[in-house]
Amino acid sequence: MELSFPYGKEFLKININDERIKGILVSNLHHYKTDKTQDELVVEALKNPIGTQRLSELAKGKNKVVLIASDHTRPVPSKAIVPHMLAEIRKGNPDADITILISTGCHRETTKEELVSKFGEEICKNEKIIIHDCDKSPLVHIGTLPSGGDCILNRLAIDADLLVAEGFIEPHFFAGFSGGRKSVLPGIASRTTVLANHCSEFIADSHSRTGILENNPIHNDMMWAAAHAKLAFIVNVIINEKKEAIYAVAGDFKEAHKAGCDFLSSLCKVDAKPADIVISTNGGYPLDQNIYQAVKGMTAAEATVKKGGVIIMLAKSNDGHGGEGFYHQMADEPDIQKTLDLFMSRGRNETQSDQWQTQIFIRILQRAQVIYVSDADDQLIRDLHMIPAHSLDEAMKTAEKICGNPDAAVTAIPDGVSVMVIE
Repeated sequence: MELSFPYGKEFLKININDERIKGILVSNLHHYKTDKTQDELVVEALKNPIGTQRLSELAKGKNKVVLIASDHTRPVPSKAIVPHMLAEIRKGNPDADITILISTGCHRETTKEELVSKFGEEICKNEKIIIHDCDKSPLVHIGTLPSGGDCILNRLAIDADLLVAEGFIEPHFFAGFSGGRKSVLPGIASRTTVLANHCSEFIADSHSRTGILENNPIHNDMMWAAAHAKLAFIVNVIINEKKEAIYAVAGDFKEAHKAGCDFLSSLCKVDAKPADIVISTNGGYPLDQNIYQAVKGMTAAEATVKKGGVIIMLAKSNDGHGGEGFYHQMADEPDIQKTLDLFMSRGRNETQSDQWQTQIFIRILQRAQVIYVSDADDQLIRDLHMIPAHSLDEAMKTAEKICGNPDAAVTAIPDGVSVMVIE
């Protein structure tokens, strides 16, 4: 059987004997078909908002409008969303002063080229776009999160007469799902707020997992932040493997987001197929640009690889490790258990940048060895306690040697960020 896996903007393929394959875990989302275009889906959602008035009604009399938009690390089809949101706002208030605020969270700044790719030349030329910086943007303290952390957000959003957001919903490895409230926290939050929300205690909580919202402490903080920032309206889409919108919701940030999550859950839950070797990806570009983000795709493999087995992770990683803190937390201490113990000893407000990602990564490494296929430097991969490989065939041969079995069972996950693997 020939298996194909997204890698950057291309695909990597491998032939594996059928009898070795325990399962190919693919979201039914990829088989879902709609007879509507992306634009038609968004327009229809805007005309039928969930739990609130139409955006054009909300915009009446609101002069200072802020539209939170996703950054370069998210495959949101913004060209099919933002123009319709802008039109709807201006339908309600033609003179509205609109700012598009790019929700980078703690990511690097989005480049001009990435903005053009995301929104198109026209929006980049004609609209006011501000990129959030979690350290340098004007920030304001608006209260204390349920967790006890300080809620500090971009002042531009807090000072807005109307705050709205675009985004997409996918399974998220500790927030349950992306989208909705995540536009605010971590999207436009200060580093201090993000660190408190991503503390080791919460990351270790059994409810902080893919597909879980109820009793998820990370989600609870995010909901509080969005409510107190007065996020009034969202447009969120669900995308297929081609990064095309196949479903859209609009309206109240709680109710519309829940409707989108319910739809997604009905399609992307898959049963684990335990195997010695599990191949996973981050769904290709743009989510596989660095190793930091690739931890997400590894969590899908973690849920189905046998203890002591091997995960083969495919991620182009042309941006390298993706986080200085993440890199040094892994590279500077050979004993990952010591690193984990250090994280768990820190209080909620003592969290350091990237430790949540490192904490989850360590959890994965304590379950299975990881062979990493990428364009990154081999030494970088070794520094991060993984085994480098330059092709899928090479990775498979290495995995078979580790397992001591050339016929070791294999489970394939072509898109590790699109499925919720149920153990």
